Amino acid sequence: MRRPSCSKAHQLVNEGLMPDKAIVQVVEAESPQAFIIVINNPESQQLPMATSLRILRAASRTTRFTPLPQRRYLDTATAPSLYSAHCKVVGARTGHVEGDDLNIDLTMSKALGGPGERGKTNPEELFAAGYGACFQSAMNATAASMGLKMPERKEDSIVESTVHLVGDMKKLDLGLRVGLVVKVKGMKKEDVEKIVEKTKTVCPYSRATAGNVATSIEVEVS
Repeated sequence: MRRPSCSKAHQLVNEGLMPDKAIVQVVEAESPQAFIIVINNPESQQLPMATSLRILRAASRTTRFTPLPQRRYLDTATAPSLYSAHCKVVGARTGHVEGDDLNIDLTMSKALGGPGERGKTNPEELFAAGYGACFQSAMNATAASMGLKMPERKEDSIVESTVHLVGDMKKLDLGLRVGLVVKVKGMKKEDVEKIVEKTKTVCPYSRATAGNVATSIEVEVS
């Protein structure tokens, strides 16, 4: 079986089975053999039941589906704890953070109207550091599992991470966007890309933010 293509959606529009502004998505269900067709019509609350049924019947008559790849699942609520990090924060974004192995001051960045004091950090910078370090570590483990060898020199494998605070401050509608740049020396680009692709399913940060935080990853080799 194959998932429905965009051309199939266009065909349904041409046949008058679906409004031209409706959006059709195929979403993975719990089983890799299952799929869900989501129909979103911006012009109304929902499509009439008869129309929805006609669309699904038309898709089932003319479209073949292929099983989607199995998604790795970890129940983080019950999984055994490997390590726990604890921090105490006083003073919010302009305060102080104390942890078991951490003692740092925070400052509001200049972009947000703060002083951006040198030697102090902020939540986005800490998140960027954590994501980059975790992703790089997961890359090393992933490469080994694939029979590929990462560079021995630490300087030959670098992950640069950028975390953007996005949204509307006045409306308190805020979120994050992440950009990672993976720079590796002495390896084929296709091998690094394979490692990065699999690492997305291994890195805890990637798995925690998947579907919620827009993340782009670039690969550079030399």
